[in-house]
Amino acid sequence: MSIHFSKERWSETEKNYSAWWKGELGRPLFKVTVKHAFEPEREKPPVPLLSQKTCHDFQYSAEELIDALDYELSQSEFLGDAFPFVNMAAFGPGSLAGFCGARMDNSTGSVWYFPEERKEIQDIHIQYDRENKWVRRIKDIYRAGQKKWGGMVLMSMPDLGGPQDVAAIFADSTELMCQLMDEPEEVHRLQTEVYQAFQEAYEDLNSVLKPLNPGYSDWGGLYSQDPSYILQDDFAYMISPQMFAEFGLPDIRKFSKYFTNTIYHLDGIGNLNHLDYLLKEDINAVQWVYGAGQPGARHWMEIYEKIYNAGKGIEVIGDLDDFLALYGKYPERLYYHVLVDDEEGNAMKTMDEKDCLNDYCVVSRDRKEEVVRLLDEVLRIEA
Repeated sequence: MSIHFSKERWSETEKNYSAWWKGELGRPLFKVTVKHAFEPEREKPPVPLLSQKTCHDFQYSAEELIDALDYELSQSEFLGDAFPFVNMAAFGPGSLAGFCGARMDNSTGSVWYFPEERKEIQDIHIQYDRENKWVRRIKDIYRAGQKKWGGMVLMSMPDLGGPQDVAAIFADSTELMCQLMDEPEEVHRLQTEVYQAFQEAYEDLNSVLKPLNPGYSDWGGLYSQDPSYILQDDFAYMISPQMFAEFGLPDIRKFSKYFTNTIYHLDGIGNLNHLDYLLKEDINAVQWVYGAGQPGARHWMEIYEKIYNAGKGIEVIGDLDDFLALYGKYPERLYYHVLVDDEEGNAMKTMDEKDCLNDYCVVSRDRKEEVVRLLDEVLRIEA
């Protein structure tokens, strides 16, 4: 079986995404991946897809995991700005904590990390371990993917997490909030150690990916020709703008210099308090995640107006109606991606497992023609 993509498509992908990062594309980036668009040419491997539910299971070799992903990718159709992509967020959010010795727990089907023991902040020290079992597992998967695909599939970085979020895993979120006031120097010291561990992890993993990977990406799925990452500070939901300016922004500034392209993951209403600070920083785009139980993206137009007026790109998290509402107002700076499900609705059924090929915007197969018509309209802007 072969993946339905080509080197020419990768060249086009590089050109379009590079223009988007610079604000010069003139239309939205619109990724449409169609699940099971082509008939399988071989029997399905008896191996589960790598996911947050299965990432702990070492009974399958890296080669077997890649073969299972290849079986699915070879049936996929990549339309518009879509490309073959393996999302290594399957090892969970804040995986850097795991690389530094924290314990993984995915007993609920979702990955969370916890310290082996709770310590006082002055006794917590963060150090990246190149021989950590999760690091070695991810590297093995990268190598197996490169051998299988020869650079035709983009494999992402894991979801390493932000410095404050990883610090909160080791120090406990409530305790860390108290230490912002009681032990600010220790908090700065701890976050500096996390930032250094992040750099070491990124460069170590990238040394395996770089020879053949066709570009850079992360759990958000944005392609970049140059080093890029999705920045975040979910912990900041619980702190004031003044505290965020002191403890959150310095790391964001360092990351903005370290990476050529950055998008910021703004998660939850509490983090809107920090938006004005963020929009003054050297980030390229914002992914606004309003959260479960909140109205969809089209009901937050004042937030998108702020982001747009600051000259930033916008990732739309929502359904087709949400995208259409924003597309009508900000056509040239949007990024949107959607997975068209198979006839049986398997992607929708397995969303909670967070496998390497799923997406957080899935539409049913009976809406494929609607999605393709919208995609054609978007692409005509460029033509």
